[in-house]
Amino acid sequence: MWAMIQAAGWPIWPLIIASVVALALIFERLWSLRQSVVAPTGMVDHVLVEFRHTGPTHDLLARTAEHGPLGRILAAGLANVKSPRPVMKEAIEEVGRVVTHDLERFLTTLGTIAAMAPLLGLFGTVIGMIEIFGSTSAAGANPIQLAHGISVALYNTAMGLIVAIPSMIFYRYFRARIDALVVEMEQQAIKLVDFAHDERK
Repeated sequence: MWAMIQAAGWPIWPLIIASVVALALIFERLWSLRQSVVAPTGMVDHVLVEFRHTGPTHDLLARTAEHGPLGRILAAGLANVKSPRPVMKEAIEEVGRVVTHDLERFLTTLGTIAAMAPLLGLFGTVIGMIEIFGSTSAAGANPIQLAHGISVALYNTAMGLIVAIPSMIFYRYFRARIDALVVEMEQQAIKLVDFAHDERK
């Protein structure tokens, strides 16, 4: 591995750093965007059962808000359960925007890495080409410098693609995952609003 890094030259280091950051972000988002963490199945039904028995107590609001993003949205609805339907929906939407922003955390960085990695690989390729052209002189070609230039060009091109492709795949996957979770939370919140205003039993 170290021999490959040496053969690729100094332009490989920004790509290595980018790959470490991308890998860390991918694992963090995979852990944070689990269904059981963001929008647990049946949570709104459990909250409604407690609400029927106790009403919108402070204890219920606090415990609901602790159950991840969906809990925060439902707690906002419960806090305004005695308000008119438009007021309750507005409160839920305001918290929903904040929750959606939190779910999209780090995606911009991951998307930037996916877009920039091929360019960093191209930069390494250019450096390698410069070394290749520099290996030729009036006395002839320097085979060691020529081989090193080719190594720099090829390794950096390959590394740029190796970093960019998985980063782009996971970036798009996380975008789709967040969209699905947001729709799920919207449906759960609507169920709470309908129940609070006697439109759903």
